Amino acid sequence: MLMRENGLDAPGFKEWVFHPGMLFHATGKWWGDKGPRHRPHEGLDLLLYKDQQERIVSLDEKTRIPVMFDGVVASIIHDFLGRSVIVEHGPLDRDRGRFFTIYAHTHPLEDFHVGKAVKQGDIVAELAHPGLSDFPMAPHLHLSLARTSRPISYDRFDWDTIGDSDALTLLDPIDLIDWAFGIVDDPDPG
Repeated sequence: MLMRENGLDAPGFKEWVFHPGMLFHATGKWWGDKGPRHRPHEGLDLLLYKDQQERIVSLDEKTRIPVMFDGVVASIIHDFLGRSVIVEHGPLDRDRGRFFTIYAHTHPLEDFHVGKAVKQGDIVAELAHPGLSDFPMAPHLHLSLARTSRPISYDRFDWDTIGDSDALTLLDPIDLIDWAFGIVDDPDPG
């Protein structure tokens, strides 16, 4: 859906390309000094994709971010590259509680606010331009998926709670979404 909403669907898009540091629970950085992270990565960083001509292409700050599932905007919080839009969805199944998608390092659309209902495919944001922050890295979408089996107050949503909370269980996005992808040690994504 991300690729279709940005005019990059077939025949242009072939597969996502990930450096190991972009993956869920990665312990190393893919940017800067490529040193260790302070805690394991809470999601998946979408930045690079391979096109049908085998070229590796980067997303940019004009990339539009569609919501993956119907839901309600639960929170919009600041992150170190922009803002994170948190959308609450119905439960994955009866036994697993509420489900959230978190779209980080974005610039939300002006009409998006907490409580707004969204449908699958609605555009919620564009990628934030990282040049406005103290962190020199390429524009990218950080995608986190989480579920909770007990109530959580929306005012408790911040990156400390998301990354280290007994209220949320983070899920590997690759396990839940059927996307073609490859993992490379290079190129340097910036």
